[in-house]
Amino acid sequence: MDFNGGQRPRNKDDVSAESSTEFPDRLSLMEVRLQAQEDEITLLKSSLADALRKLHLHDQQIPLLKQQLIAGKRFVKGIMGKDQTWSSIVEESIQPTTIRTLQQQQSKSSEDSQGSCPQTPTSSSPAPPKEPASSPHGGPLSSIREGEKMLCVDPQKWNQALAGCLNSLLLVLVLILTLMLTLLHKPKLQLVGTVLSHLHFHIFMLCILPFILLTGQSIKMFIRGRPITMYIPSNILNYEELRMDLPSQKLDLDWVYGYRGRDCRANLYLLPSGEAVYFIACVVVLYHISNQTQRHYQKHTDCVRCLAIHPDKVRVASGQTAGVDKDGKPLQPFVHIWDSKTLVTLQQIGLGTFERGVGAVAFSSSDAGTFLCVIDDSNEHVLSVWDWNKNIKHNEVKNTNEAVLAVDFSPTDTNNIISCGKSHVYFWTMTAGTLTKKQGIFGKYKKPKFVLCFVFSLTGDVLTGDSEGNILTWGKSAADIKTLGKGAKETFQIMKQTRAHEGSVFTMCVLQGGAILSGGGKDRKIIRWSADLAPERECEIPEKFGAVRTIADVDGEELLVGTTRNAILRGTFSDGFVAIVQGHVDEMWGLATHHTQNIFLTCGNDRQVCVWNAEEHKLDWCTTLEESGLCADFSPNGAVVSVGLSTGRWVVLDLQTKEVVSDLTDGNEQLSVMRYSPDGSFLAVGSHDNFIYIYNVTEGGRRYTRFGKCTGHSSFITHLDWSKDGKYVMSNSGDYEILYWDVASGCKLLRNRFESKDRKWASYTCVLGFHVMGVWLEGSDGTDINALCRSHSESMVAVADDFCKVHLFQYPCPKPKAPSYKYEGHGSHVTNVRFTHNDSHLLSMGGKDTCILQWRVKGAGTGDHKEHLASSSSVCSSSSSPENGT
Repeated sequence: MDFNGGQRPRNKDDVSAESSTEFPDRLSLMEVRLQAQEDEITLLKSSLADALRKLHLHDQQIPLLKQQLIAGKRFVKGIMGKDQTWSSIVEESIQPTTIRTLQQQQSKSSEDSQGSCPQTPTSSSPAPPKEPASSPHGGPLSSIREGEKMLCVDPQKWNQALAGCLNSLLLVLVLILTLMLTLLHKPKLQLVGTVLSHLHFHIFMLCILPFILLTGQSIKMFIRGRPITMYIPSNILNYEELRMDLPSQKLDLDWVYGYRGRDCRANLYLLPSGEAVYFIACVVVLYHISNQTQRHYQKHTDCVRCLAIHPDKVRVASGQTAGVDKDGKPLQPFVHIWDSKTLVTLQQIGLGTFERGVGAVAFSSSDAGTFLCVIDDSNEHVLSVWDWNKNIKHNEVKNTNEAVLAVDFSPTDTNNIISCGKSHVYFWTMTAGTLTKKQGIFGKYKKPKFVLCFVFSLTGDVLTGDSEGNILTWGKSAADIKTLGKGAKETFQIMKQTRAHEGSVFTMCVLQGGAILSGGGKDRKIIRWSADLAPERECEIPEKFGAVRTIADVDGEELLVGTTRNAILRGTFSDGFVAIVQGHVDEMWGLATHHTQNIFLTCGNDRQVCVWNAEEHKLDWCTTLEESGLCADFSPNGAVVSVGLSTGRWVVLDLQTKEVVSDLTDGNEQLSVMRYSPDGSFLAVGSHDNFIYIYNVTEGGRRYTRFGKCTGHSSFITHLDWSKDGKYVMSNSGDYEILYWDVASGCKLLRNRFESKDRKWASYTCVLGFHVMGVWLEGSDGTDINALCRSHSESMVAVADDFCKVHLFQYPCPKPKAPSYKYEGHGSHVTNVRFTHNDSHLLSMGGKDTCILQWRVKGAGTGDHKEHLASSSSVCSSSSSPENGT
């Protein structure tokens, strides 16, 4: 997953369905290879920067090491014995205070490379050195106590081990120095001579001793071969005995925000129960309009693409796209037929038959809905007819290489099927197990680029709406034997053309009395026509909702309208229309929750900033910015919210007036994180220019003054958190670094990361850190987790991954392969997660599925922070599945 949050091209209305079914494989492969190369370059740049920093620090330490050499002869002499090999330089022992000094100096000078794919960890215990003791065997011992453990070093074995690895260390060090000097283009020959003359001493002091002292208090994990070091907090006495458990809480899907109207058709219906049925992402939503409640059908494994209602108005068919698994392998699409009253799946058809996805479905109506017609998203857009109750495929035929947008049975004859799409209308006849087609002849009329929709009038005519804005009436013509000869067959031709809309006719709907409704694209009009296509009434929906995508009749007067900007409207010709469902229309990244109220904010590439009421499940207000919003955070006082944009600019909005109260810019690259300090006195702004900008906040969050800039990351900032005292910041970057900053002391980089191991953090959203190490699955590439969020109770952590899943872990989660509950519903990478202020709900946000899911947290109380975690168990439930992290 790329953290850049960049703009993606939008689909055009007329070709959205076509483009969604065609996959430029070679281009995708090249993009993947290019991204991999860019990732490798980022890692190489980071590694080089780390090496240069270390070389500079070691350069500064050489005078100190010379002083320690003079003072340390007795210590090394005692360790190495009288038969000195490489210890002729060092003959006297180093006092305990010297060891402490070296440990502190080395800790400050060594910054471990960062990463995030945990594998088998290496751990031991912390090490305040003690006075050298005597061995029971008569030899000197160096005892290093850490926690409750004693690490005793036998000098004889130590000497043998050092002698064995000396040549390898020497070669590696010389190669590294040679490479660094070549890259630096600086004359360091004097430094090389100094290092070589004291090389064995440096290997011992800089490599061996710090390793012994520090590996006991840290644990390493690796990402793409790069090590990342985590320091074990002091309150964990035995890391190896920690056992991970499933969290005591679980999640239930509470509400779904959004509707997929931008690129899907015929996906809004009204059931006799008073529920509107529609879909977004992997969820089919049943929204009771009067009661304002939702139910959810959640058995799909990827994005739902189409819907059909059975003639009994109870059973529903829904088809999904194929999707891919976490390894990029395609999954098989299918159609589910399910009961809208019980949400029980009645049948699954087509698994292993359909390719890429299901683009359109339709029930037959003249035979009480016995058959189901399906068109898949393969290159030939195969049309198949199923006896769905018996799961038997009766017919199958290749349709066309062009996009197919709609299909349906004749309401009077199951053997007649019509399909339409790009530049075609096909009339199918099903006989004796075969399907034969006849193409509609446009004749003297202009052939439209797209035939977008069709309906059957009460008189039996077929009416089509096209991209030219016309409604065409089709009829059957006798065979033209005079022109075509005896073999000529009857044809379907245009009987009448009616100019309906400016721009495309996106949808049509037949009312009970025979009247017809049409919905326009460019003109955004809904027009009511008489049975003979004489216009009767019209209205125009507001521009902010987009074009009319689909229409559902409520009672002949009241209508439901789905729009291309992912809204569902309710209203009449007389009173106009209001939105009952709204959502974003492009990829989303920014998510923030209020500190004291049940409201949250979202922003994304559609330039909309939306504030939602999580308790009433509605949009409070929305404003449009000049640029894409990628990150946001509420101030602790709850009066303002800051939003980071894609150009380095960021704005502060007043929640009451909705006005911009502050507008600043840091750099010219996109911002990735905004975070207020716990008391609201500082704001940290993380940017893709590798810097963190710190601002003083005054006047209740309405005035901002630059305080400083945190400089030291080798790649773009991805996440950051403040300490509880508001003095320190922990940050992650795109090359998997973890750095700590002393903001109170002038945004100073804390080079000794060991000192931050016991620091308490006000929030935990950094995806890299000791307390969340276990959320990374084995084999992850470092970008598989887009976001995480610790609950305010500090008892659980929610994770947003790149494979459409939300995970719930227990907190802390410091060991690999930690178990978790896994939740499905999103149809795209999950870009962000946040808990509400009282941990009653979790909000998750899909990227390209433009869907916001609100999960209810249920189960045991939040509990207290736990040092030791209980043993793991595995229990499955209908709404969640435990995952072992393997």
